[in-house]
This record gives sequence, structure tokens and C-alpha cells, in this order.
Amino acid sequence: MSEELLDQAMLFEVVENQLADNYPKQVTETLMRLRMTGHSREEAVELIACALAPEMIDVIEHQQSFNLERYAAHLAQLPQTPWLGEDA
Repeated sequence: MSEELLDQAMLFEVVENQLADNYPKQVTETLMRLRMTGHSREEAVELIACALAPEMIDVIEHQQSFNLERYAAHLAQLPQTPWLGEDA
């Protein structure tokens, strides 16, 4: 069900909206940090979307409130994504 509700384009659109609104501010800060460490803007947005995905799943599938604190913690860990179980 997650794949049906959370396609990549939708996640990228949410990230772009967060950047445009500068809310949460950690998204803009993370984009700048990733760009300064050699990631392209496209790569940085993809990484930020990886941090956003678990929050969106909780909101959509589990009717939970958006967890800004956890999202910010995931953003701070980028480019590592241990919550995905790939590079813990």
C-alpha cells in the first residue's frame, strides 16, 4: 500500500513545497549542507525525500500526526539513511 500512496513524484513535490515555504527550516538547511558536501540538487532532494517517506507513511497509513522531531533527526543523518536498514 505504501508504494501506491507514496510515489516518488509526490514525495519530491512535498519536499519542493517545504523548500519554497522554508518550513520546516531543517529541510532548507539540509539541502544547503548536502549541496556544500558535493551532492547535486537533485541528489539532495532525493535524499530529503527518503527522510520524508517514513513520516508520510505514518500520516497516510497509520493516521498518526506528522513527527517533526523524527523527521528533523532523519534529515540530520543524511546522506546516511540508517532508518531504511541499508547502511546502518
